[in-house]
Amino acid sequence: MVVTAFVLRRLGFTFDEVTALDLGRWQPRWGLLSASAVVLAVGYAFSGWLWARMVREMGGRALPMTTAVRIYMVANLGRYVPGKVLQIAGLAWLSRREGVPPGTAMAAAVVGQGVALLGATSIGLVAFFGPDPRYRAIGWIGVGLTALFVAATSVPPTARLLERLWRGLAGRAGEESPPPVAKAGFGLRWTAWYALNWGVYAAAFWLFFMALEGPASFLGVGPAFAAAYLVGYLVLFAPAGAGVRESALVVFLLPVVSREAALALAVAARLWTTVVEVVPAGILALTHARRGGPDASLPDSSDSHSTA
Repeated sequence: MVVTAFVLRRLGFTFDEVTALDLGRWQPRWGLLSASAVVLAVGYAFSGWLWARMVREMGGRALPMTTAVRIYMVANLGRYVPGKVLQIAGLAWLSRREGVPPGTAMAAAVVGQGVALLGATSIGLVAFFGPDPRYRAIGWIGVGLTALFVAATSVPPTARLLERLWRGLAGRAGEESPPPVAKAGFGLRWTAWYALNWGVYAAAFWLFFMALEGPASFLGVGPAFAAAYLVGYLVLFAPAGAGVRESALVVFLLPVVSREAALALAVAARLWTTVVEVVPAGILALTHARRGGPDASLPDSSDSHSTA
């Protein structure tokens, strides 16, 4: 909250303006609002599917789509605790109960999260190249880092550096190392997948924006959501980027709407993403608990390694 207050002060917001914020000022277009929630939910499911593909590529067992999404969504609740650690721990614990070695699940989560940030960067970079020239230097740094990662991890010798990370994670979990999986084009392929994933998230926010504010350019609105997420994620102490993400979103929306509207949209977007993420995850967790967990007849994790 200290960071949030500092940023808002730098943007010229007073305490009275923030406390006087009225989210009831809108007359939502309910069709667009419903569509935005559906597209956002599809984005979350897509993220779960990508994590399962990464698990498979690292030698873990193939997970059904419904199982992968359930594990990912429930574990995602750990993002709301500072440190970004419980999310990964939750993936490891829930995956083990489904026959995936914890080390493989954790490695897929860590590497996948890193590539997801690059996917968010590739979409969010558009926001850094907006009318305000102060952020363009950051944008060019992002372009350079993304290009460097894609180039390095698309060549097998350097892609094997990632395999060492996977093996190290698996070893610390007391497991057998996953088989070699580094292939040409790894970085390009996975960055493209996660850029598509973030394109879905950006489209969801664009629909959400239009539901509240009216017609707008996708490039003027959608990438701002990805850029704000990236800023919020990099601040480790903020649970799910709370406060930091909103402040960043205000900054990126200022070229499009008024200061008051940008702040209101940032707060409303937090409520929107939380409801669409937490409610389905809570339902999935309760349903899973009532069923008593996965079938005990699943193969032991030591026999689950296979090549993608």
